[in-house]
Amino acid sequence: MADEGLRPIIIKRIKKTAAAHHGGAWKIAYADFVTAMMAFFLLMWLLGSTSKGDLNGIAEYFQTPLKVAMAGGSGSGDSSSVVTGGGGDLTRRDGQVKKADTLPEKKTYDLKAAKALLEATEAGRLKALKAKIEATIEANPLLKKYQKQLLLDITSEGLRIQIVDEQNRPMFALASARLQPYTSEILQVIGLVLNEVPNRVGLSGHTDSTPYLSDSGYSNWELSADRANASRRELVLGGMSDAKILRVVGLASAAHLDRQDPFNAINRRISIIVMNKRTEESVLRDGASIEVPAEPGKVAAAGAPAAAAAAAATVREGDVAAVKAALAEVAAKERAAAKAPAP
Repeated sequence: MADEGLRPIIIKRIKKTAAAHHGGAWKIAYADFVTAMMAFFLLMWLLGSTSKGDLNGIAEYFQTPLKVAMAGGSGSGDSSSVVTGGGGDLTRRDGQVKKADTLPEKKTYDLKAAKALLEATEAGRLKALKAKIEATIEANPLLKKYQKQLLLDITSEGLRIQIVDEQNRPMFALASARLQPYTSEILQVIGLVLNEVPNRVGLSGHTDSTPYLSDSGYSNWELSADRANASRRELVLGGMSDAKILRVVGLASAAHLDRQDPFNAINRRISIIVMNKRTEESVLRDGASIEVPAEPGKVAAAGAPAAAAAAAATVREGDVAAVKAALAEVAAKERAAAKAPAP
């Protein structure tokens, strides 16, 4: 017990001191880390949303930035890259939009060559039609029987098909526009074939030089025109469109096939022209307007500008009556001016 009272009492005194200040350097490091992570995720997002062509262009640009930026090039970055040195048209995925002061190349066309090509194509089509009609004649027993009366040739106007008379085998009744039965059948077969081509068609009737004139004044001119029109009706009846007909004329004995013998039966014929484009345009121009100018010296001397305008009026070609009336008016004005006393 006594020993226990002599045991020393030890008192530990702990001195508490405040912790020293460590500074804010860790905040800077953390901010750098967060910035780097943000840049990383932005990079990953851009890589995922950018096309392969743009990636190749950006990679090529950073390999040779000065060359592409200053001198240009034909790399993949020139097609759609937004980096300087690439194409300016971002809608283009392939190729390069060239920006330069040079004017675009102008295309020229040779009109003469194009016209020649068109005429050659049309001539080939008419030759093919001629061959087809000849094959049809050979295959059809009726047409083959009258083969000598069917003449086919290529002229400057187009394909000409002529159905001619023979001495004992006329196409029409004597002095009439009434067709013989075999002539009707021939025309109907031809009309069906002609409807397969786009070309317009013209018909002309011809007679020989045998004089023909009835008491009513009906002559070879009326007869040839009526025969041409009767042939037109048979072509349409055979299946040819009536809109393809562009001209129907009667030429009487003005254009003989046998000029040495004007009374030859072969001169009595129907001529069918499958027109080429040039002939068709020429026929369509026949109805165009023409101008009949008055003589300027006489108009000036007469002092009749109204008469000059009347003489220079546009009239339809073939309107002879209107032309004569205008010229008569000019002459009357000139006579009146000549009789008037000078001022």
